Amino acid sequence: MTYVFAFIGIIAIAYLLWRAFGPAAGSPGSGGQSGRGGNPVGPDDDPDFLRDLDRRKHD
Repeated sequence: MTYVFAFIGIIAIAYLLWRAFGPAAGSPGSGGQSGRGGNPVGPDDDPDFLRDLDRRKHD
């Protein structure tokens, strides 16, 4: 019976560690990041940057 409790304890600890440090730990939906969300945007994909370039080009 002791082995059953030990096994359940190990599974519970593994689950908690996986939830804390697993693949979804740093994702934007987890509340860790704020702002636009999603992956970082490069300057050539940033709409504000492109809009500013168009303004500079026409000025």
